[in-house]
Amino acid sequence: MTTILYEHPVFLEHHVPPGHPERPDRLRALNAALEHENFRPLERRPAPTAGEDAVTLAHPESFLQQVMGMMPDEGMRQIEADTHASPDSLKAALTGIGGAMAGVDDVFSGRADNVFVASRPPGHHAEHDRVMGFCLFNNAAIAARHAQKAHGAERVAIIDFDVHHGNGTQDIFEADPSVLYCSTHQMPLYPGTGAKGETGMGNIVNAPLNPDDGSAEFRDAVRARILPALHDFRPDLVIISAGFDAHHRDPLAQIRLVGDDFDWITGQLMDVASKYAGNRVVSVLEGGYDLEGLAESAGLHICRLMKG
Repeated sequence: MTTILYEHPVFLEHHVPPGHPERPDRLRALNAALEHENFRPLERRPAPTAGEDAVTLAHPESFLQQVMGMMPDEGMRQIEADTHASPDSLKAALTGIGGAMAGVDDVFSGRADNVFVASRPPGHHAEHDRVMGFCLFNNAAIAARHAQKAHGAERVAIIDFDVHHGNGTQDIFEADPSVLYCSTHQMPLYPGTGAKGETGMGNIVNAPLNPDDGSAEFRDAVRARILPALHDFRPDLVIISAGFDAHHRDPLAQIRLVGDDFDWITGQLMDVASKYAGNRVVSVLEGGYDLEGLAESAGLHICRLMKG
């Protein structure tokens, strides 16, 4: 497998208040893990910065202008209950979008089998026209729309294993059967969405987990609900909203996954991509707030992408 990792120093320049869980140290911990010799074959590239118009692939122009108007010239600004911005936050968000779009281009051109985008801020809580939950813009949704517009993708699947439900991604695609959105997540937990009965046009598949569920319950949910939906859908691109906060060490939730679970689900999704999508997988970083748990889980995720 040829795997490309997109990264950029600007992701460290999106600043949040002391004690905020979505902090630059998350990427520093991941970068330290990637120093291991297992990652020497990994091709690491600087993520390009997308133009502002890329945001409008999944969000209205009025929302883009609203977010741009929230950006501070100095210091930090709280722009939503959990979401803060600093002077370089807009550039960081656009560079995360640029990395996700470049990843789509790479897998459709054959330059890579799969791509991981190590970016922040995350994106899956950003709704059609609402900043929410640490997220400014929805990277996975924009990547899916880019695949459709630039590469003629007909069926894009987004699989989200962040411990928090990706309400933003569901909101953007719930009336669009060309995109399948599948999520495992803890309920009840922020943001309160993601019940099994939320099905969109048959293209939304939620597999909620209970507090203190672990590997067995997680794998059963994936086997029972998500994998059958993926095989029925037959995607020509698999996008992963790769959150690692279902790890048992994470402070923001109570799911008890271990590193091997992230390796396992990555392999399952790669099998789907191999069968229907010419191996095309683009994975974008979402949550994961315990530094040790994030480094372990994301490292195993990337290793599996590299090995197949």
